[in-house]
Amino acid sequence: MKLVSWVAGVALGLGLATGAQAEWKPSERIETYAVSGRTPIELYRSIGENGPKLSLGPTIAYTTFDLKWSRKYVPEGGGCRLARAVPHLTIIYKLPKPSGSLPPDTQKRWDVFIAGIKAHERVHGEMILDMVKKIEAVSIGLTVADDPGCRKIREELTKRLAALSQQQRSKSRDFDKREMSDGGNVHRLVLGLVNG
Repeated sequence: MKLVSWVAGVALGLGLATGAQAEWKPSERIETYAVSGRTPIELYRSIGENGPKLSLGPTIAYTTFDLKWSRKYVPEGGGCRLARAVPHLTIIYKLPKPSGSLPPDTQKRWDVFIAGIKAHERVHGEMILDMVKKIEAVSIGLTVADDPGCRKIREELTKRLAALSQQQRSKSRDFDKREMSDGGNVHRLVLGLVNG
């Protein structure tokens, strides 16, 4: 079973907005899936049976996001300038949750395990937030000449955003590889849950 940060495609809304560049904050949503069992090994097996199935196989947890933009494109001197770009970001964490009460020893081991998994996923959330801030930085003020209809600028922006998205995915994969390798943090969390 692998823990994967699965980043769904970026939804790039190209809507118009007005006014000065606004401060923004991401929102977070925690979704859970039910696991059952009274012992740590039963819980772990239930994660394997009921956990999300992604392209790399079953996972314990994952982080994804929903990203839309409010943008204002301004025709200037025959070209086009992106005057405003405000992200609307929701970071979504998918985590296991026991469906019933647990015996005290199992509960104690579960609490340590799930706290570690949440901390791991929050790192992925920070990577997503960092990517969005970089997108914002390369977007605002972007200018394309000979684009009075503000069409070429959208193509240019898409190219720049694709590179930033690939960087984030690569960074996320490298982090997972370290965390899940023998002796890595997630590997130790699983061993701590199952073996005590």
